[in-house]
Amino acid sequence: MMRSAAIDRRNFVKAAGLGFLATLAPRSLLALERADAVYASGIRTANGSFAIATVTERGEIIDRVALPARAHGMAFSAATGKTVAFARRPGTYAMIFDPWNKSEPIVISAREDRHFYGHGAFSPDGRLLYASENDFDGNRGMIGIYDASNRFTRIGEFETYGIGPHDMTVSDDGRLLIVANGGIETHPDFGRTKLNLGEMQPSLVLVDAATGALIEKHVLPAQWAELSTRHVDLDDKGRIWFACQYEGHRKDLPPLVGHFAKGEDLSFINLPEQTTRRLANYVGAIAVNRSEGIVGITSPKGGASVTIDARTGKVLAETSVPDAAGIAPAKSGFAVSSYDGDFLSTRSDVAWDQHIVRI
Repeated sequence: MMRSAAIDRRNFVKAAGLGFLATLAPRSLLALERADAVYASGIRTANGSFAIATVTERGEIIDRVALPARAHGMAFSAATGKTVAFARRPGTYAMIFDPWNKSEPIVISAREDRHFYGHGAFSPDGRLLYASENDFDGNRGMIGIYDASNRFTRIGEFETYGIGPHDMTVSDDGRLLIVANGGIETHPDFGRTKLNLGEMQPSLVLVDAATGALIEKHVLPAQWAELSTRHVDLDDKGRIWFACQYEGHRKDLPPLVGHFAKGEDLSFINLPEQTTRRLANYVGAIAVNRSEGIVGITSPKGGASVTIDARTGKVLAETSVPDAAGIAPAKSGFAVSSYDGDFLSTRSDVAWDQHIVRI
């Protein structure tokens, strides 16, 4: 799950300006006036097309920006207001836009020998965009680096020191790139097929954002070699929370959530057995609510969202959410969406995609 420095509705409206507000339908304008927070998420519309929707914390859709194809993860820069939607793996596009339609979206393409892995993050100053990518012929994960001041031209790349990178983020000071190497080999010739399930190599790594040097690599214990690290987020102490998806036997009960910090070993959260069973060995998204010190996870396969105390690791709440999709911090707790069109208390005629970013 990608982190964002959230802005409130007042700042959103201020950034949007009168020109954007004048384009909104009365219903959307009223929803925005009542909102405390604004989010963005990929959607599939009723006619099968894809877009990014901006949406209030009540789930009321404010605006839509058309996409060329299905999106997956997103990132937001509080410094510039730029938002990016990455194509679903193994997609080759990413679209950068501002939520207020002040400028035309920019669509960038992956290198010919790369594809995007669905996630990325901005540097804190918004000058650089990092994207998790696959060097599929070299079977190695890469971080593509894009210059936001020059229409997001690709200016370099770093290794992720693993295979199958998925989510990634940037430390608050911008010095560390944090990558979840899922350990699963794929190649666009075989679509989304997992090619090495018997020899997975999941890991979590810290990369120097200035030089690309490997700072730390945490390989998962041998008994959990089939536990694919997928999504990450940061808490207010700089700890990295990670969530996993298990490729082993369905009756196994692996740990699905954990955390670590620079210089520390991985620590797994000991979820109750019934919670692990409920999650169906698959956590689809993770988010940290820093102000409340809680961690939220969702499982579309298990149809559930779970809230964890970040200090004690205890489960605070479990909620049934059929087809649970994205999760992001809210003013209180979390905003949770579903593939069925639910976004908190509102159902819309869209399918929300797997991730939400608060803008």
